[in-house]
Amino acid sequence: MNGKFEDRIGLDAPRHVFVTGGTGYLGAALIARLLERGHVVKALVRTGSEHKLPHGAQPVIGDALDARTFSAHVAPCDTFVQLVGVAHPAPWKERQFREIDLASVRASAEAAVAARVRHFVYVSVAQPAPVMRAYVRVRAECEARIRASGLSATIVRPWYVVGPGHRWPIVMKPAYWVLERLPTTRAAAIRLGLVSHEQMVTALVWSVENPATGTRILETEAIRDSSMRPRDRSATETP
Repeated sequence: MNGKFEDRIGLDAPRHVFVTGGTGYLGAALIARLLERGHVVKALVRTGSEHKLPHGAQPVIGDALDARTFSAHVAPCDTFVQLVGVAHPAPWKERQFREIDLASVRASAEAAVAARVRHFVYVSVAQPAPVMRAYVRVRAECEARIRASGLSATIVRPWYVVGPGHRWPIVMKPAYWVLERLPTTRAAAIRLGLVSHEQMVTALVWSVENPATGTRILETEAIRDSSMRPRDRSATETP
């Protein structure tokens, strides 16, 4: 982040974090990292999925599309991380984007407001973009819903997260290397560039530990920024 955002909490103060999508591609790794760093985590899961959570996370049984099923369990969390979304997005899935992505954001924002959560973290998608228009459009609506809720929020906008089971775009790295260095294509190539699974988890941990005031957007360049790496919590401890 190159000093653009200040640390707003001491690393000796654990966050109480509520996570939806905690058994997914990013969620399980994020929860494990938060627990390692001493934070307290509740995670929304469907019945029978409790065993998929990292050890130490408190499961909350509910439906991510219906705030009534989990809203009462969000408090006393001060941070809400929204990771629910359609797996493997494709241009023909607009109906699913609305029925799952948009509906889950509505439910999560409602629950977060009711619980007086201080900071909402949402993984959106890079925008504008020349492809995947339905996906981008619905994610933009999700962002608007979060803003309308009045919650302070960090919105993280990757285009494609390369990691386990999601490695095919690596073949495009040479093309990205060229496009990111041409003045006419640099901005778009970076915005729609690749980020690693590790970079995304790191960015999410940073977001949790450095709550925003108002709405903060983290795009690809910020997600890749090594200066975002959370500091060692033990380094702040005093005898």
